[in-house]
Amino acid sequence: MLFFPPLFGGILFRTEIVGQLALPFMAFCLAASANYAINDVLDAGKDACHPQKKNRPVPSGRLSSLTAVVIGICLFLLAVILGALVSLPFLATLVAYVLLSSAYSFKLKNIPVVDIFCVSAGFLLRLYAGSLAFDVRVSDWLFLSVFLLSLFLSIGKRIAEKQLLGETGASHRPVLAAYPMEFLHGTMYMTGATVLVTYAIYVVSHSGLLLTIPLCCFGLFRYMYRVIKDASGDPTEALLQDRVLLTISLLWAVMVGLNLWQQ
Repeated sequence: MLFFPPLFGGILFRTEIVGQLALPFMAFCLAASANYAINDVLDAGKDACHPQKKNRPVPSGRLSSLTAVVIGICLFLLAVILGALVSLPFLATLVAYVLLSSAYSFKLKNIPVVDIFCVSAGFLLRLYAGSLAFDVRVSDWLFLSVFLLSLFLSIGKRIAEKQLLGETGASHRPVLAAYPMEFLHGTMYMTGATVLVTYAIYVVSHSGLLLTIPLCCFGLFRYMYRVIKDASGDPTEALLQDRVLLTISLLWAVMVGLNLWQQ
């Protein structure tokens, strides 16, 4: 997400930009990892009831809660140091991302609708941080596409969790009990359609990218297909475990990269 602004701004492949990629990327990786470490401590009891998350280091008992907290603090401090080396506006955005993630972990993830908008806000902060790090303005249509896509993926993950956990879902993620399945399906279809529309409008203004629209459409349909048929709704797992989805995603990335590189 950090690299979207320089990618679609057509400067990602410039020699002077390549050397600037590492620090922002590492800073956000460390910040996200710090949040995951703390979140795993907070959710250890609930994760122990989850068929997959029970194998994580903290809920499984392989790592103590105190050790995880210390690791999280150290990762956050390293993220702050690297973020400061990029720029102060970038650092402020990084800290805002950490604060939002912390608020989500402690409270906001239990409030219906607010939880999925928090996840989306995290994507947008990373997108904005990328624009600050590489001094590229984010297109309005790209902003909307990322915003709606993150909502779409978050809703799909909620549907998959609700289907996988069934009656025990509330014990793992309390907010699942508050979501009617009809609401989740309806909002997934709605956001999926609007993602396609906003991306198409964005692409129309960029010559050479028109052929990526069918790939985007296929990717959205494939993800919805996986969610509906009770497969994992986690975007990362879907991308890495579904060879068709992974192939389409790589093809999209290659087409976009080649087109913008030639410009």
